Amino acid sequence: MKKIALSVAALALSAAGAFAADLPSRKGPPVLPPPPPPPPMWTGFYAGLNAGYGFGTNSNTQSAAIGFEPYANYIVSSELYTAVSTLGAGGALSGVGANSNQNGFIGGGQAGYNYQWGQSFVIGIEADIQGAGIRGTSRTVGVGADSVTDFLPDGSMRSTAAGGTNINAGVDWLGTVRGRLGYLFTPTMLVYATGGLTYGGVYANVNNYAVATSGQFYGDTLTTYGAWTHTFVGGGDKSQTLVGWNVGGGLEWMFMPNWSLKAEAIYWNMGNMNVPTVAFAAAPKSYEAPFSWVDLSPAAAIGATRVNYQGVIARAGVNYHFNWFAPAPVVASY
Repeated sequence: MKKIALSVAALALSAAGAFAADLPSRKGPPVLPPPPPPPPMWTGFYAGLNAGYGFGTNSNTQSAAIGFEPYANYIVSSELYTAVSTLGAGGALSGVGANSNQNGFIGGGQAGYNYQWGQSFVIGIEADIQGAGIRGTSRTVGVGADSVTDFLPDGSMRSTAAGGTNINAGVDWLGTVRGRLGYLFTPTMLVYATGGLTYGGVYANVNNYAVATSGQFYGDTLTTYGAWTHTFVGGGDKSQTLVGWNVGGGLEWMFMPNWSLKAEAIYWNMGNMNVPTVAFAAAPKSYEAPFSWVDLSPAAAIGATRVNYQGVIARAGVNYHFNWFAPAPVVASY
């Protein structure tokens, strides 16, 4: 009887163990390490396009010229005279303060690199280049006076002049190389300051003229003979690459992965370009007087026009961010 009781107890324990093994487990899921933080979304190379408008700010032009008239080889009543002085009619012609109003559209491309420092700051460098339709015109006017002594053995020659200069000037292309320092107001909105080097191709076309009036003096009295009016016409053209500086700021918005929109305003200044000018007056010249005067020498006015190039460009653009050097995502292993 005792043996039968022990056998029944053993069977009961075995059945209970099998039943317990069939019950569902109450253990929780395996504990995994937390995923790594996402890499900074602004770090990496980018490239894009831009378009906007350039406004001239202080595109001043200044022009000056001095007229030279050799006063040599004068035939007076069939006798040949040679002047002592070689500086004469034309005088100094100058004009200041004219603005060439250089404005126009721009468009081109940019490329750069960003590095996101922590959660709030972005530093980087950007270069851009664009074609420009920045154009402007201006005009300067001026007067001048000069005198030549001992023009003839018994008198002197004095002259006055008035004239002006028309200038067409502008920028054919413009580029910058700039550093950028920005602050992230949100993870996708960057506000930045920028500044650096500006370079560009500029040009100027100058046309100038002057009307010089001269007469023979005895002492301080202008005689009734020997006076004439002489017109100088000429100019000059020049194109040059100038280098200057810039400073500005803007906003950039990462509106979807790898794509951003930006808007910025940049002040630029490339300094001045000097355009040599030459104006000529035809020879020979004849004079109405009691004597028959014929001047066998040509006349010229030599000068220069200085044009200033500076302004503000306001533009918008789009960038694609390559993220070539962003770390690869980490896949957890089980």
